Amino acid sequence: MSGLREQQKAARRQAIGEAAVALFARQGYQDTTIEQIAKAAGVSPPTVFAYFRNKQEIVMETLRDADARAMVATRQRIARLDDPAEALCELERQVVEHAFGMLPAALWRELLPQILGQPDAGLPTAYRKVNGVLVQEIARVLSEFKQRGSLRDDLDVDYVAFLINDYGHLQFLRLASQDPPDFAGHAAQVRRMIELLLMGMARR
Repeated sequence: MSGLREQQKAARRQAIGEAAVALFARQGYQDTTIEQIAKAAGVSPPTVFAYFRNKQEIVMETLRDADARAMVATRQRIARLDDPAEALCELERQVVEHAFGMLPAALWRELLPQILGQPDAGLPTAYRKVNGVLVQEIARVLSEFKQRGSLRDDLDVDYVAFLINDYGHLQFLRLASQDPPDFAGHAAQVRRMIELLLMGMARR
């Protein structure tokens, strides 16, 4: 019985999240209320608050889910790749693909200034936790190729992961600002940066 109850809770949480994202995409994040989300999900506002403290939590869960899917998809491919730059570009491609698959470009344009431009707000704090998992994944990819002997033994994978992620944010912001987004141009720009960065890190 407890298993069924947990499944019902998970289904309700998912329904609330999907209803919220659909409303965010249709009418904007700021213009969407908890009451509207509850109505679209077929529940009461108190029920929404039982699962999410606020709209920010819904966005963060959506981003966590997108990144988790991207990481799973990338890990399935990395074992067949010999080039660390190719592996990192694959991770970047998967992250972008899942991010825009979960939230449309117009919504990203609304959210990113809040995420990246207001350090004292609650959303950036929550986002840093989500993003920290992605930085760890980049470091994990670098560590794997370091262990394979493709990268220098003295490579600081954590610092390089920070640099790649920081640059990735800048390019993601530019990508989201485009209408329509130039995914091919974005991928080419990120590849150039990663290849240049790793050029001096290859094991001699």
